[in-house]
Amino acid sequence: MNEVLFFGQNKYPKLIKNEPDKITKPIQFKFGNENENENENENEKQIKNKLNKFHQILFPGRNSIYLLTSNQDAYGIGLNQFGQLGFDPEKIQKTHKPILMMKNVSKIFSGNSTHHIFLLNSNQELFGCGDNRYGQLGLGESRKEETKIPKLTQIQNIPKGKIIDIQSGYAFSIMLIENENPKRKFYSCGDYGFNGLGKDENTYEFTEIKSSLFENDDNILDFSVGNGHTLILTSKSKLIGFGSNSCGELGTEDTNDQPIQIPIQIELPKLRFNENISNYHILCTFFNSFLYYSPPSFSNLEEDLIKLFERKEFCNISFKTKNGEIIEAHKLILKYRLNQNENQNEKLQEIISKKSIKESNQIFEMIYSNRIINPKLYSEIKEIINLNEKIEETMKRIYLNENENENEKDFIIERKEKQYKFPKLILIMRSELYRGMFLSVTEDTSNKVTDYSELSNKSFQIFEYWIYSNQIKDEIEITQEIINEIEIGIDYFQLNQTNPNLFDLLINKFNNQN
Repeated sequence: MNEVLFFGQNKYPKLIKNEPDKITKPIQFKFGNENENENENENEKQIKNKLNKFHQILFPGRNSIYLLTSNQDAYGIGLNQFGQLGFDPEKIQKTHKPILMMKNVSKIFSGNSTHHIFLLNSNQELFGCGDNRYGQLGLGESRKEETKIPKLTQIQNIPKGKIIDIQSGYAFSIMLIENENPKRKFYSCGDYGFNGLGKDENTYEFTEIKSSLFENDDNILDFSVGNGHTLILTSKSKLIGFGSNSCGELGTEDTNDQPIQIPIQIELPKLRFNENISNYHILCTFFNSFLYYSPPSFSNLEEDLIKLFERKEFCNISFKTKNGEIIEAHKLILKYRLNQNENQNEKLQEIISKKSIKESNQIFEMIYSNRIINPKLYSEIKEIINLNEKIEETMKRIYLNENENENEKDFIIERKEKQYKFPKLILIMRSELYRGMFLSVTEDTSNKVTDYSELSNKSFQIFEYWIYSNQIKDEIEITQEIINEIEIGIDYFQLNQTNPNLFDLLINKFNNQN
């Protein structure tokens, strides 16, 4: 995170010392450090900043800010009246500079809680600190009388599986766990009287939220927690909620003061993009709720392919680290990223088996992204990894020259009774329209075709070459007629959603020719 701008309330806590309580114009916010050596020369500071960037900022409520660096160090800023920064509130009541809370942190979880926080380390061990008046830290009934937990404490008896997310309200916490199926389940802890727990009894350890609404073939796509309510979106387009509805935040007409303790299904209007339900997201604030459509934005080809291949259905090779954690990888990427000897996967497994989860993730990041992330680790894998190929060329070769799974990899575009086969992955890289179509979890698009009969021969040649190359041939002369035709076709086929925009390329070329 190279730059942060700040504006708004600057009072609880005073984040920027010499500025007024209300900052109405965006200003630079430089994260300092209580232990920073002011005598360091500028070059040493630049080296340190380059190695340790803040890449995650959480601001749960108005009292605290939590920061996670690229070196997996977690810092806290703000009020510490319940020990939510991980320090004794008798000694540190507030701070306007980051103080180190914990090292080796892979993720910070907060939600809308203002007084408690969870940190997950690289070994999937969960720690918490802060307000525990209602058992919302999940430490167990024996510790529910401890109202303040100022020291980061490991949470025991965590359900088996991978922790996907934890979000917290005022007096409760909701945890999403992914099992091997991969089936996702919810667990909660805290005081049911303060809403949002999904149960009608207190639970001081994380215990499963059970409901007939969570069917075996219906998985969790997204969820969010407000001050006292929880909303869940499933792969079958069901919106499920429980907790406070005093302001209508659950989307039901019953807005009395009694919380809805057991999960209920909420009636939705007809969604415009229902076929792409996996691209919908939920955001719960203190007393509001939002369900919004946000398709994946692919601005950088390599980063976007990494995101694409992180999807569960694309991961089909497992590797085990030295601590027994499982990392899943994409078979085709490894096939063309590793040198073509037969035993490269076995050699990679031998290397991974001696590494931590953090080091293993860096190794796969180098394999996926074609960049040397960690020179020391790269020196150990350079004999088996091929970093000379560009991902785009590799993907073209996979999908153009391979004959496996022909029906799965190609998409048919019709034009004047003639059919053209385009690799799905190329279309995914070029167009958000096709990306939403092919990555839909609810609709089968394997046999669908798109009719481009409206385009003339030359316009279709321009379109076809652009799909593969992301550019327009130099020798093609662009006329006003072609621009007019493609402009109509772009609107008709929603090609204005493509990246980069074909019409912009045409206009630029036309202007250069004239």
